[in-house]
Amino acid sequence: MESFEAVYRQYYDTVYRYLCALCRDKDWAEELTQEAFFKALQHIDSFRGECQLRVWLCQIAKNTFYSAVKRRSQNGELPEQADDGLEERLESKETAFEIHQILHRLDPVYKEVFWMRTFGELSFKEIGALFDKTESWARVTYYRAKVKIQEELK
Repeated sequence: MESFEAVYRQYYDTVYRYLCALCRDKDWAEELTQEAFFKALQHIDSFRGECQLRVWLCQIAKNTFYSAVKRRSQNGELPEQADDGLEERLESKETAFEIHQILHRLDPVYKEVFWMRTFGELSFKEIGALFDKTESWARVTYYRAKVKIQEELK
């Protein structure tokens, strides 16, 4: 196994971008990334090599994110939302708000894939790997999420 410092340098950006896609807050994503790598270091002996190291790290990051959301909701805190360029990607703030509302009603897998692709700017290959699925699965899931959003926007 590579030194953990080398792993950190190689995968930091991937994990950080993934968390940015999930939480839409750059500062919070940075904190979560640090926490995820700390957990990975603590549990590096449990990595069996059944998936790519990048996938394993992103699974830890995802679990870290959901744990943090649960803690924040139990404490009555809501994460601050960063400006992630929605105005550039969408027609208006009103449309962006509608899309956010629709996303929150979607099944979690559709929501995550849509966010990772649209706002996290991950490739379909990367998204598929994060879910331990194929690139085609990621494309189809993204397309289905997009269709569901478009149907509700009408």
